[in-house]
Amino acid sequence: MSDRTRIPPRSQFEADVGFTRALRVGDRIVVAGTVDDRPEPPADCYEQADRCYTLIQSYIEELGGTMADVVRVRMFVTDIADGDKASAAFTKHLKATCPTGTLVAISALYRPEILIEIEAEAVVRS
Repeated sequence: MSDRTRIPPRSQFEADVGFTRALRVGDRIVVAGTVDDRPEPPADCYEQADRCYTLIQSYIEELGGTMADVVRVRMFVTDIADGDKASAAFTKHLKATCPTGTLVAISALYRPEILIEIEAEAVVRS
């Protein structure tokens, strides 16, 4: 029996490719790269990042954790000029938790309208 608990696929893409959006193993929750899931995401990095954090929170809560359990975040932006917007969304959702964080610029994401992708890790407190 596996000690892994997964959230169900949120899209046909996830099911077809065979990856898990969020997974809990023991007291650790790992959330894969999360992007704005709306069919037409807004063209604003802050709004996309805010949606990402809302989704990440829902995944973590579904697996028995809270945003207070987040210990690490990685943010990938397609334009480093959006760094302040990405950081503002991080602050809104995680300032009280104060996890480690990484923000890097990359050349592209899977869909051209996506400006940011965010990963998170949490350790659930007993």
